[in-house]
Amino acid sequence: MNYSRFLTAVSAARKPSPIRILTELQQRSPPTLISLAGGAPNPDTFPFHSASIKMKNGETIEFDGAMMKRALQYSGSYGIPELISWMKELQKRLHNPPTASFSPERGQMEMCVTTGSQEGLCKVFEMLVNPGDTVLLDAPTYSGTLAALQPLGCNIVNVPSDQYGMIPDSLRDILAQWDSHKPDSTTPKVLYTIPNGGNPTGASMTLERKQKVYELAKKYDFLIIEDDPYYFLQFQKPWASTFLSLDVDGRVIRTDSFSKILSSGLRIGFVTGPKPLVDRVVLHIQASTMHTSTLTQLMVSQLLHGWGQEGFLKHIDGVVEFYRAQRNAMLSSADKWLKDVAEWHAPVAGMFLWIKLKGIKDTQQLIMEKALEKEVLLVPGGVFNIHSSEPCPYVRAAFSLSTPQQIDEAFKRLSALIKEAL
Repeated sequence: MNYSRFLTAVSAARKPSPIRILTELQQRSPPTLISLAGGAPNPDTFPFHSASIKMKNGETIEFDGAMMKRALQYSGSYGIPELISWMKELQKRLHNPPTASFSPERGQMEMCVTTGSQEGLCKVFEMLVNPGDTVLLDAPTYSGTLAALQPLGCNIVNVPSDQYGMIPDSLRDILAQWDSHKPDSTTPKVLYTIPNGGNPTGASMTLERKQKVYELAKKYDFLIIEDDPYYFLQFQKPWASTFLSLDVDGRVIRTDSFSKILSSGLRIGFVTGPKPLVDRVVLHIQASTMHTSTLTQLMVSQLLHGWGQEGFLKHIDGVVEFYRAQRNAMLSSADKWLKDVAEWHAPVAGMFLWIKLKGIKDTQQLIMEKALEKEVLLVPGGVFNIHSSEPCPYVRAAFSLSTPQQIDEAFKRLSALIKEAL
């Protein structure tokens, strides 16, 4: 795989930070090493001494004096080694990526920690997307992705989707516009998708569709960005196969997040992909945030090592049960209040219900003005489209935070608003 052809001019110009390299070296060196190289502050001057974090099960995560000094200090840009190694083993167990056995040059699986998956996405886009480049993505898609992509001056091409995600036949028709044997500057280099519990639609791609999309990626030689923050919120087992599990060429870059399952405020995410590209993502991290908080990485790492993989997956089962009950409550209320004025598909993952209002051409004013007056808040569907000003009859409802009683009352109010508007 010729990864250099995918890089932006900015990314190609990135060089490793000599100071960051020294930081990595120092952390891997024996304690007998005397380093006068780094510019790290002396932790003896920090006001924090120790911490004890109590878990809901009664256990504690302890930061004694030595651990606290490490937690408050700079760390390597890839992430702390024990967290990276734990996550690599989890990725191998869950996805069995073919690239795990590749050579580094061929695209061996590599990982780095990011400050939430959003930072990872922004760094990946900065690495891959030049002005004028063509990027393929689901329609509609996550507004944060649009916020990151649109200022880059790229040509965003929407690929139609339905309740089962991106439609391969539609993607094939779009790609047929380009001759794969004569690539030019507009040939798509990147496809972005949220394959499970998509935001905003709640759509989940079938394995058959993923296989067809991957074959098209091989034929037209583009990379796939698999943004999967809701992977652990799948309501059915076995969990869906991923693009990473299909990646026999080293063309998939995957982002994962702990925001939905451990904590959104800790800001821990991961980028997994071919080593030549993950190494370059790290160069972008070196030039911006330098690394994800050492404190939060150590906190999560101690939790995961204490749990082990089985304990982690048991925790996930509990989280899934909660969101399944929340989804079912929302579907029940939707059937109760909205069946005559709206339509939807039951999501099999995630935390969103994508609702099409019947007889309403555009939901912007209804939601942002009238619904607010009635003290019910949803997201008008237009914000998830490239051209947000175009009429959109959809709204996104999240079932993550509100109680079943609140969801029921919200849909009662929404039903009344829709009937008034018709």
